[in-house]
Amino acid sequence: MNSRPRTENRIGMGAGSIKCAPMEPIKILIIVALFAIVGSLGSALFHLSRGKGEEDSRKMARSLTIRIGLSLALFILLMLAWHAGLIKPTGLR
Repeated sequence: MNSRPRTENRIGMGAGSIKCAPMEPIKILIIVALFAIVGSLGSALFHLSRGKGEEDSRKMARSLTIRIGLSLALFILLMLAWHAGLIKPTGLR
């Protein structure tokens, strides 16, 4: 019996299955932040298209403010992760 921990997962069945390494926590955090930014933009679009008064305008402005805060937090997270060596730029290939 092999006591080494598994470092990869396989997707699919049989010999043609795809090897899939587990994602790093920083990448998961970046993806969650991107989805939150898109969700905030969707909320702002909903309140813009509904546009039934002052309250919708206030909710739209709040959604856009949240999006700006999330974008700024994501930028700072990316710079800190790059500085700490958690992510590396790959350039154009």
